[in-house]
Amino acid sequence: MFFILIVVIGLVAWALHLMQEAIQHREFSLMLAGFLVSTAAAGMMAVYFLMSHYVGYMSEMAHRSYGMTEWSAPIVWSTYGEDWLSAGPALNPADYRSN
Repeated sequence: MFFILIVVIGLVAWALHLMQEAIQHREFSLMLAGFLVSTAAAGMMAVYFLMSHYVGYMSEMAHRSYGMTEWSAPIVWSTYGEDWLSAGPALNPADYRSN
């Protein structure tokens, strides 16, 4: 976090320096360069905030899923063999169609 903050402060300082030079030398290209550098700094901060919220959300979801698997009952699979087909009523798809 501090590294990104230092980089953004450096970009803003560089953008202000470019814009000051643009005013002194009356050059549009330096003003455009300063604008582009300041836009890069703003974009970097926007991506930082979006990613920090996303990482916080994902870590919260990981904690929730860990808690759910910790307290949930285990799933027990049982096999009855092939005689389970004859144990209940026959499942015919035609019986469930609506008229």
